[in-house]
Amino acid sequence: MKLTNGFDISSSALTAQRFRMDVISSNIANADTTRGKLVDGRWVPYQRKLIAMEAKEQPSFSRILQQSMRDSTGEGVRVSRVFEDEAPFKQVYNPTHPDADERGYVEMPNVDILKEMVDMMSATRSYEANVTALNATKAMISKALEIGK
Repeated sequence: MKLTNGFDISSSALTAQRFRMDVISSNIANADTTRGKLVDGRWVPYQRKLIAMEAKEQPSFSRILQQSMRDSTGEGVRVSRVFEDEAPFKQVYNPTHPDADERGYVEMPNVDILKEMVDMMSATRSYEANVTALNATKAMISKALEIGK
């Protein structure tokens, strides 16, 4: 096990959580965007984006066995993909809106600000926890270096 494994793992988690916060910020910024993209000549609203995270390497059984025998740790996390939420768009009655249909309804993005704020708080707490873990690793290494004095 390397002395800096804790730094590597925490830094990968910090990067992933920062990206998660960026995606959530984009969702919040586009919560009222009725013209997100042009599909077949028709504007469709912005679709909420989500991310999926996974371990940095998808280990095989033999690799896990070898790592277990060497008493090694994981390698961190990474964002594996960004995908669109398939939830239906919200229908809002607003006949004066330029994108209203003949009945007066406007398709609005499937972004729920409350959900986004909860996700943002979760990402922030995860980020803070990884900063704390990084500082704990730094303190342990520092104390280990003082042993030789």
